[in-house]
Amino acid sequence: MAESKKIQEVIWTKAVNATFLPNSDPDAGKLLLPALNNMFDITTTRRVAPDEIHSPRIIYALLFGLGLLCSLLAGYRMASDRNRSWLHIIGFAAITVIIVYVILDVEYPSTGLIRLEAADQLLVDVRDNIG
Repeated sequence: MAESKKIQEVIWTKAVNATFLPNSDPDAGKLLLPALNNMFDITTTRRVAPDEIHSPRIIYALLFGLGLLCSLLAGYRMASDRNRSWLHIIGFAAITVIIVYVILDVEYPSTGLIRLEAADQLLVDVRDNIG
């Protein structure tokens, strides 16, 4: 990151100096400098984006708490019956685990069983346009 910042400073200094050259167009700076500023802003956006893309940790804590509370209520209700319905017990546990897994898997599209190719395709397109 420090190297990127140094390169940005060099580019900015050279661009500003180039706009003051005697043979340069006076409007060149009006076009060049905002474009460079936007280019530098993209690096900041790229650095901050992974933190903003994912859900806050409180969401995961609430999701875990919801599963725990639902399990508690279901267990409390089933405890009064003498005959336990294993279909309901296993079904509830399986559905809860599947839902939590799918939420986490979609949250991180490049890992896991569910692959969201559209999320990765944007990065591939950017890489191809750079080189």
